[in-house]
Amino acid sequence: MTPLRLGYLYGFGAYLLWGFFPLYLKLLRPAGPMEILAHRIVWSVVFVALLLAAARNVGFLRALLRRPRALAGIGAAAALIAVNWGTYIYGVNSDRVVETALGYFINPLVVVLLGVTVLRERLRPAQWAALGVGGLAVAVLTVDYGRLPYLALVLALSFAGYGLVKKRLGLPAAEGLFVESAVLALPALAYLGWLTAGSDATFGHVSVGHTALLVAAGAATAIPLLLFAGAANRLPLSGLGMLQYLAPILQLGCGVLIFHEPMPPARLAGFALVWVALIVFTVDALRNSRRARARAAAVATEPAPA
Repeated sequence: MTPLRLGYLYGFGAYLLWGFFPLYLKLLRPAGPMEILAHRIVWSVVFVALLLAAARNVGFLRALLRRPRALAGIGAAAALIAVNWGTYIYGVNSDRVVETALGYFINPLVVVLLGVTVLRERLRPAQWAALGVGGLAVAVLTVDYGRLPYLALVLALSFAGYGLVKKRLGLPAAEGLFVESAVLALPALAYLGWLTAGSDATFGHVSVGHTALLVAAGAATAIPLLLFAGAANRLPLSGLGMLQYLAPILQLGCGVLIFHEPMPPARLAGFALVWVALIVFTVDALRNSRRARARAAAVATEPAPA
C-alpha cells in the first residue's frame, strides 16, 4: 500500500471514530461529565504509557524536563484540551450533540481568525468572505437558540487554541498526549478520590460493562489521535483539510437521526450558512494550494543560470 493510501486510511479511521464518539459517550451514563472527563484523562495516561514503554520511547521525558518554555506550553495545551473534552462530554450527555457538531464545523473558521489575531496573518478576500458568512451563521443560530451557541463556540475556540499551541510545541502525537494527560492526572485522580469517598462514584458500582467502558476511555481517546498523526505525516494539507468535515457530519447525523434532537428551519438555515462559509473556505484553500504547487514546479523547471 502506498503512503498516500495509507494516510487516507488512517485519516478516515480517525475521523470515523471521532464522528461516532457521541454513541460511546452516551454509554458512559449515569457517570457525570466530570467523572467521565477524569477517567478519560487517567486511562489515557495509562494507555499511552504502555504504548511508549512497548516502543521503548521514554527518554524524551528527560530532554523535555530541560525545556521550561516547552513545559509551560504543555500546561497551556493540557488546560485547553481539558476544557474541550469536558465541554464536549457535557454537550453530548445533556442531549446537545447537534450544537457540539456545530463547534467542529466552525473550527476551521476560528483557526483562520486566530491566524489573523494571534499570528498577524493576512487573509485573502475569499477567507474574509468565509469569516463574514460564518459570523452571520452564528447570529442566525443565536436568534434560533435564544442565546449564543456557547457550547459550539467554546469547543471551536478551545480546539483551535490547542492546535495552535501544539503546532508551536512540535511534539509527536503519543508523547504529547502522554505529557498533557500526565499534567491533568493528579487533579483527575484527586477528583475521583473525592467522588469515591463521598460514595458518588459510578466506577465499579453500575455494572462490569460500564466499568470496562470507563477504562476503555483511554484507548478511545488515544487511538484516533494516533491515527490522525499517521494521516498528517502522509497526506497533503488539502487532503487532510477535506477529511476534517467527516467527523462533524457524522456527529450531526448522530444528533438528528439517532438521538432525535430538534432541527427547526431557523437552525437548519444557520447550519446552511456555516456550510456555505466552509465551501468558500475550502475552494479557496484548494485553489491556493494548486497555485503554490504550480509556482514551485515552474521554479524547479527553470534552467540554471550559466
